[in-house]
Amino acid sequence: MLLISNIKTPPGSGDGAAVEKALSRLGLKPGGVKEAYVYKSSLDARRRGEIHLVSTVAVRLAGDEQRFAVHPPRGVTIQYRPDEDFTIQKGNLPCATPVVVAGFGPAGIFAAGLLARQGYRVIVLERGGRMEDRVRAVNGFWSRGELDPNCNVQFGEGGAGTFSDGKLTTRIHDPLCRYVLERFGEHGAPAETLRRAKPHIGTDLLRGVVCSMREEIIRNGGEIRFNTCLTGLDIQNGQLKAVEVNGEKIACSRLILAVGHSARDTFEMLRRAGVPMEPKPFSVGVRIEHLQTDIDRGLYGEMAGSPFLPPGEYQLSHRENGRAVYTFCMCPGGLVVPAASEEGGIVTNGMSEYRRDRDNANAAVAVSVSSADFGPDPLAGMAFQRELEQRAFVAAGKNWRAPAADVGSFLEGRPGLKVGKVTPSYALGVEKADFDRLLPSFVTDMLRIGLRVFDRKLPGFAAPDAILTGVETRTSSPVRIPRGEDFQSAVRGLYPCGEGAGYAGGIMSAAVDGLRVAGAIISEYAE
Repeated sequence: MLLISNIKTPPGSGDGAAVEKALSRLGLKPGGVKEAYVYKSSLDARRRGEIHLVSTVAVRLAGDEQRFAVHPPRGVTIQYRPDEDFTIQKGNLPCATPVVVAGFGPAGIFAAGLLARQGYRVIVLERGGRMEDRVRAVNGFWSRGELDPNCNVQFGEGGAGTFSDGKLTTRIHDPLCRYVLERFGEHGAPAETLRRAKPHIGTDLLRGVVCSMREEIIRNGGEIRFNTCLTGLDIQNGQLKAVEVNGEKIACSRLILAVGHSARDTFEMLRRAGVPMEPKPFSVGVRIEHLQTDIDRGLYGEMAGSPFLPPGEYQLSHRENGRAVYTFCMCPGGLVVPAASEEGGIVTNGMSEYRRDRDNANAAVAVSVSSADFGPDPLAGMAFQRELEQRAFVAAGKNWRAPAADVGSFLEGRPGLKVGKVTPSYALGVEKADFDRLLPSFVTDMLRIGLRVFDRKLPGFAAPDAILTGVETRTSSPVRIPRGEDFQSAVRGLYPCGEGAGYAGGIMSAAVDGLRVAGAIISEYAE
């Protein structure tokens, strides 16, 4: 197909206007085209008086498509993309035991799904509950402060992304991204998920998508064991022989380790088992909340409130003195949510539903940290996270309330929580706190720099009545489990995978990594 990019149309003009404009640029009539549709579309609001949609249109012709890419009309940007079919040649080495997948987040779901569709025996181990049980457990924590350490925002069917925004944006440019989006669409994601430059499913719709993918794995012969935690490995002469789960041993020579970034007890077990690990940089910070209408006004200017414009979203970053501060996991029209997975520690996250129609917008404002800050030990980053979370728990009264401050007080270097037009959305309540006592000075210094810089980029970002809630510590995994080009650890048969192993950052990249790891197993071993 041909991809015609940089097609600009007014907001609300519809896909048809973009397709018509693309065909006009090619000098084609609709009758000479087999298929034409909007492949990707994004909103360009960099100049508030000139807001428009920028689309890439896919066109399939009956004749020679490549000639357009080789000799495009003047001023037209065209890319020829051959049709891609995700096929894997199966290997012929014997694999007498099932492939075990530890973790049922995006990496585990897509790895298990591909293996099961190809006819391989798959056993999935998930420490948390199935979606129905998980929703009850999360609601119990958010309403009554009753934490289940094994079934919460971090653990359970669908992984941590299930209780976020269902964002499908990614910085990787892997051709499998399209395959992942198509699979989500087959299981109930909205049709526009394939077309948006920054697609999202929403927490509410993502739950049904995940359940549908689970049922497909089971129909294809896969076995999924919920409330089943990986507790040990049997390694002999550098080769995996079995896994231990809840005191039971399962013969296993191939384990896909997709446990997510918060499986701290699993990381400790891997260390005891002698699996090589290393510390990985990540980020820590706070959540910031504004009124969504203020964000829209800062982005869209006089066009704010137009029914043709989506809730405004932003992505801001700044680097200074070798350290980065940036916004992360921005949730338009969403909530700041309790996301703890351990007793005695406060963790914040953000989520939005599909409609993104809540009053507040929120995002993490995070500062990069590395082993230079917390030490060279492979688990030092994990200990650093835990210490910050426990400080936050104590500072806010040890009752699951979260520490908070208004931006005006924070920028002045003093504790303060003046609630004005922005009402904190954190379900278990907030308590005035001094972030200078909770976070290292290099973090709070960069947060203040970031707030002021971002306010120049997005007017109103550092408004005095915006609310900061903390702490945000689970931005990514604090460890990396090294693997070779064959995706295996130094322990043969162990395949570190996804975000927890340090090879992804979000739903899309984790899903792609799951596919890559499963593909490596399929290409080497017979069913």
